[in-house]
Amino acid sequence: MPRKAAVSSTKTSGAPIVSSAHLVSPRSAEMSEFEFGLIVAGNAFHRWIAHCMSAAGLKDLTPLDVLVLHHVTHRARDKRLADICFIMNVEDTHLINYSLKKLQGLGVVASSKNGKEVTYASTEEGQQYVRRYREIRETCLIDALKADDALNRDIGELARLLRVLSGVYDQAARSAASL
Repeated sequence: MPRKAAVSSTKTSGAPIVSSAHLVSPRSAEMSEFEFGLIVAGNAFHRWIAHCMSAAGLKDLTPLDVLVLHHVTHRARDKRLADICFIMNVEDTHLINYSLKKLQGLGVVASSKNGKEVTYASTEEGQQYVRRYREIRETCLIDALKADDALNRDIGELARLLRVLSGVYDQAARSAASL
């Protein structure tokens, strides 16, 4: 029996566009559509940030490496491993630690000790890559978006909804872990 394609560029039958039809709930097909959109957007975002950083001159970084570098650079404040994990909502500290070690080896992040605590900050070289990344982002992404005030409001509302849903998913994960 031939399989139906799970992905369609338009809704012709009124059926939701999902990646896992067996998970579609009759109470919220929209949630399955959202999850498929999140999968596709997440993968596109990860591909984008890796290519953008590569174009900025820092090659062979994973998307997580790029995000860690951006977070360590954020607000020019030293960050502890636990704080980076908390803000990025990453439970596996070894993943962030591995990225930090890789970024240190590239000379774009430095660590320092303050008593028992180790903190991380971007180096001047790391900050230069981040500035170049921003220039490329403006040219390739922001200019292409051609956002007006209405679209920017929609994007802001979508960001708010994603933060709300991340809390719902976190709570659902805790519930599932207790089963």
